[in-house]
Amino acid sequence: MGPDASLLQDRPATGRPQRARGAVTLRVAAAGATTRLAGLRQEGALKALFPRAQPGRAMQAVLLNTSGGLTGGDRMAVSAELGAGAALTLTTQAAERAYRAEAGEARSEVRAELGAGARLHWLPQETILFEGAALSRRLELSLAEGAEALIAEPVIFGRRESGEALQAASFRDRWEVRRAGALVFADALDFGPDAAAALAGPAEGGGAGAMVSLLLVSPRAEAALAPLRAALGPAGGASLIREGVLFARLLAEDGFRLRRILEPALAGLAAAALPKVWSL
Repeated sequence: MGPDASLLQDRPATGRPQRARGAVTLRVAAAGATTRLAGLRQEGALKALFPRAQPGRAMQAVLLNTSGGLTGGDRMAVSAELGAGAALTLTTQAAERAYRAEAGEARSEVRAELGAGARLHWLPQETILFEGAALSRRLELSLAEGAEALIAEPVIFGRRESGEALQAASFRDRWEVRRAGALVFADALDFGPDAAAALAGPAEGGGAGAMVSLLLVSPRAEAALAPLRAALGPAGGASLIREGVLFARLLAEDGFRLRRILEPALAGLAAAALPKVWSL
C-alpha cells in the first residue's frame, strides 16, 4: 500500500509550479513486546523522526513538513502498514499551517492498514486555517478484526489570539474506516469559500474558533463513551455509532481552550500519555 500517485504528480491543475510535495511510507512489525520499524521511505518535504523503540510501548513517529506549511498545489501523503500485534503512534512535530492558496488547493492524505490486534493512534497537532486557505484532506483506514484505531484531528479557524478572523477559506475533510473489509464509519466535512458564513451557522460551528473530531474504533469503545462525554462537557458530543465505533466532536472559542479540554479527554481515550511533542 502506498500514497495515491495523483497526490505526488508534478502537474498542478493550474499549470503553475508545484510548491511542495512529500510522502512517508512506513511499515512496523511486532517483535515480542516491542514494535520495530520494518520499512521506511521518505520523499520530498515530509520526514519521519523516530525515538528509540521501548518494550511494551507503542512505537512513535513524529512527522515533519519541512516546507513550513501548506499552500495551493502542495501534496502530502502518509501511508502506514501495521503488522499483527504492532502498536504505532503517529503525530506531528508542530501545528500544520494551511496558508493562502494561489494555485488550486493543497491536498493531504493518510492511509493505514492494521493487522489483527494492531493499534494505531493518529494524533497530529492542530491544523490552522489561514485566510484564503484551500485544503482537502482524506483519511482511509483498513482494520483487521481486533485492531484498534484512535484518531484526533484538531482544526483552528484562523488565529483569534492574534486578532485574525477567518473570512474566506475552503476546507474538505473525508474519513473512511473499514473493519474486516466492511465500511463501519464515514464522515465528510466541507465548507467554503465563505468560511465566515458557514462557521457562524448553528449546525456548522456556531461561531466557534476551533474544533476537533475524535474517533475510536476498538472493542473498548462502549466502555469509553461515558468517560469521554464527561471529559468533553457541554461543548462536545459523543455517540456510539455502532458496536466498537465511537465518534465525538468538540467546539471551542479558540485553540487554547480546545486544548484544555482535548488533552485530558484524548489521554483518557488513548489510555496512555500523549506524545511529548504535544507539551512542547
